Amino acid sequence: MLKRFTLTLILALLACGWPSPAADADSPRVKVRWVDDGDTIVVAGGERVRYLGINTPEVAHKDKPGEPFGDAAKAFNKKLVQGRWINLELAEPQRDHYGRLLAYVFLADGTFVNGELVRQGYAHLLRRQPKLRYWKQLLELQRQALKMKKGMWSLPVANPEKFYIGNKLSWIFHRPHCQFGRKTATDNRIRFGDRYEALYHGFSPGRRCKP
Repeated sequence: MLKRFTLTLILALLACGWPSPAADADSPRVKVRWVDDGDTIVVAGGERVRYLGINTPEVAHKDKPGEPFGDAAKAFNKKLVQGRWINLELAEPQRDHYGRLLAYVFLADGTFVNGELVRQGYAHLLRRQPKLRYWKQLLELQRQALKMKKGMWSLPVANPEKFYIGNKLSWIFHRPHCQFGRKTATDNRIRFGDRYEALYHGFSPGRRCKP
């Protein structure tokens, strides 16, 4: 279950080692200090916030080159939220393994930031939890972006396969020769005829073999 939190209150209570109570759903706001990339921001107080339910292409990091549309996704995210006040809906659990807050993000006018990134083709779905409050909405936005070839969906498929292997447990799909695809248990395995079909059903591309 998702709850709305006032981030400044969270910081104060966490510092005291107390649990974080839900704030008034009509007023929780925090200001964005800067944008790390397409799906991660830093807000007032220094907390890093990772957008829930989506993933954007990577930007360049030290010795690692960026992915196609990584810079474009960051620029679009920056245009949406840089220096602006936002409302957060935090997940349960609240943080990922990097210590970042996991959240759905909304602008003061109600704009769903996670959804806008998906709608414009700058992000794909990432289903890390069994139940995501806005899953159906995000899936429909991704389907629209795919059909219209928005953003990164305008790029041709690199080295297309005859089929792809999806894992119904992790919601990740792989190339057929990928070790993670081959190791997928029969009961969890689903076969997709092409990449579009896997994405249409909300499965995310594996990071290793990059289907």
